[in-house]
Amino acid sequence: MGATVLLGITGGIAAYKAPLLVRLMVKSGLNVHVIVSRSATEFVTPLTLATLSGNPVCQDMWKNRDKPSVEHISLADAADMAVVAPATANFIGKLANGVADDMLTTILMAFNKTVLICPSMNVNMYRNRILQSNLERLRTFGYHVMAPGSGELACGWVGEGRMPEPAKIFGEVELYLGPKDLNGLKVLVTAGPTEEPLDPVRFLTNRSSGRMGVAIAKRASTRGASVTLVSGPIKVAPPSGVKHVQVRTAMEMMEKVLESFHDFDLVIKAAAVADFRPETFQKEKIKKDKFGTTIKLVRNPDILATLGSRKSHDQIIVGFAAETEDAIQNARIKLKNKNVDMLVLNDVGKPGAGFDGDTNIVRLMFRSGEEEQLPLMSKEDVADQILTRSLGLRGKPNG
Repeated sequence: MGATVLLGITGGIAAYKAPLLVRLMVKSGLNVHVIVSRSATEFVTPLTLATLSGNPVCQDMWKNRDKPSVEHISLADAADMAVVAPATANFIGKLANGVADDMLTTILMAFNKTVLICPSMNVNMYRNRILQSNLERLRTFGYHVMAPGSGELACGWVGEGRMPEPAKIFGEVELYLGPKDLNGLKVLVTAGPTEEPLDPVRFLTNRSSGRMGVAIAKRASTRGASVTLVSGPIKVAPPSGVKHVQVRTAMEMMEKVLESFHDFDLVIKAAAVADFRPETFQKEKIKKDKFGTTIKLVRNPDILATLGSRKSHDQIIVGFAAETEDAIQNARIKLKNKNVDMLVLNDVGKPGAGFDGDTNIVRLMFRSGEEEQLPLMSKEDVADQILTRSLGLRGKPNG
């Protein structure tokens, strides 16, 4: 790839995996400069990292004080991206609060490009509210945070907190250093379910987790777009660098989407919006003996059809269809009736497809009559396919 990457390594047991990450990056053609904290050297030697990276390892702010350059600034200026793996709770706390007391934190204070943080620690440390607050603070500032893996930890506990495997981290690096072909475009993505309240404790909803919509928002952002994500209650964290608008009901989602609809070049409606809501909302919890067996429902507005009827000639709208029977026929009808440019058919009955998983199987359907069946792939790969096809529709007549 030819880019320059800074790899920060802090003092966690997962530092033993860092040489594998260095090797993957160097083999791909990246120029890797490693910065280690003092405690990281207890787990991995600078000599190993220097040998694998082909560059001196940076660890001491004062060692080469006779050099004319200001090293923490020169490294920050030269790099295209920074990665910290593993990132300990101590390091995350310092970075989130602007503490620059060693070489790594000082370099990152001067760095104004993409930074990917890969947390690694004991499960109880990871779940600590202070740590979670610090991670959210970093996301707010535009840092990208990878979710840790889950399983047996070095300390003997079982749970989340494992540093993502080097191959997975490297995959993220490839994504962030990839082409910025959506640069200059404004993209609106909806995600997740809606909740339609019946009383203060009950509501109607569906099984959508929001993973597909979040993946689309993430990939659109990393490919250069300015992204707004409007979501119901999603089960995954919204991506860094994306404006996130949280709603609950279909009516709220409709209002927020229409608020600035015409400002967007591309709108992708991946949310699983409830078709119906209870006719009345009871202010007090309905007791079982007064509940009855019938709930009267009213139809929610059709957000996708509304957008299709209002879109301008240069806007692209992509809709989703979740089906369980006669999937292709029903999706073709929806494509025509909703006046969208592309419909993503999700046959949720297929293994590996549908809600709350990391993979999907979709069929892309276009106004021209063209259809493309995609194989089983990760939701982020599906997101890339959707964005690439959407980009190809720009400039074509869309009615």
